[in-house]
Amino acid sequence: MNRIKARAPTARGVVLTMVWGAVAVGYKWGCPTAQQDGFGARVVTSAVFFAVGAGLILHVRGALLRELRQARRVARAAQSVVLRPPPPRLDGLVLAAAQLSAERGACVGGDLYEAIATEHGVRVVMGDVRGHGLTALGTVAAVLGSFREAAHDEPELGGVLRRLERALARHLRERSRAEHPAHGGPDPDHPVAEEFVTVLLLEIDREGGVWALNCGHPWPYRISDARVEPLSRVDPLPPLGPFPLPKALEAHPCGPLLPGDSLVLFTDGVEDARDAKGRFFSLPTALREAVRDQPVSPQTILRTLFTALLHHTGNGPRDDIAVLVLRNDRTRDKLSCPGARDSEMYGSAARARQAPTDPQPTTHH
Repeated sequence: MNRIKARAPTARGVVLTMVWGAVAVGYKWGCPTAQQDGFGARVVTSAVFFAVGAGLILHVRGALLRELRQARRVARAAQSVVLRPPPPRLDGLVLAAAQLSAERGACVGGDLYEAIATEHGVRVVMGDVRGHGLTALGTVAAVLGSFREAAHDEPELGGVLRRLERALARHLRERSRAEHPAHGGPDPDHPVAEEFVTVLLLEIDREGGVWALNCGHPWPYRISDARVEPLSRVDPLPPLGPFPLPKALEAHPCGPLLPGDSLVLFTDGVEDARDAKGRFFSLPTALREAVRDQPVSPQTILRTLFTALLHHTGNGPRDDIAVLVLRNDRTRDKLSCPGARDSEMYGSAARARQAPTDPQPTTHH
């Protein structure tokens, strides 16, 4: 629930309003021209009252514009704290990220992302909160705050996801109590109807092995040389919120991220973007165009992708958009002994997390 605190009118605004009103009343009752019934007198009287009304409208418009600029400054400050830009380099990875809000003139969206270097590897989250704008900012803050703590504390990626689930449920309960203060009970039966968050968790270890847990989020694309392919084709879990997580959570192995390879994480607003004829934006085609000239940096991929998106949509997207690009800038000699093959280089990462003896189904209804 958004609370807006109204400010009392300033002394300047009150004085100006009284001056404009005094001018209109004084002209009507004190000017001889205003007492005449001729056509010329009526024209002059209409012009005076039009000028007074225009002055009042301009004054109110200026006050509203000042309030809007102040609200945008506050929103930018809030988002810069909640959704911090990732560092350009993180444990041998080069990163670049950007987001675009669906609301014209707004700078706050419902998308979230973060990358943190931990003793367990580089852990990355990309998510999409239902809705956009200031309404979704509280949910974004709750999920990101939980991730920043759990990424360091939890040894397994499944533990991080469970912490995010608990943080989201707690936030929704508190929000529901604030929106329905007359409920009286400790926890409402339905905290916030139809509220959910899609979440993608990645872990990239020192040997380049990639592990993932996906809750209803689009799979990222892996770029290797000029090849663009999905990181995985496994069916994701349901989004956080409507359904509880399964009891057994095993991170899905997604293969190695070789030196020079890149990952492009995005929210569904990218692939759902349409042009004037209703045609969807082709993200793989845009990525192939971006990496046609090798080598390319994450910043170049990001710039090319957003340029293609804005050109495709024309007036801007209808949904919030966030993109995070990371590239493995580590060298092979830092990852393994000279002459080691790729399978040997990443084999220890695969052996470190063996698959469960009773694997869980990957399709969830």
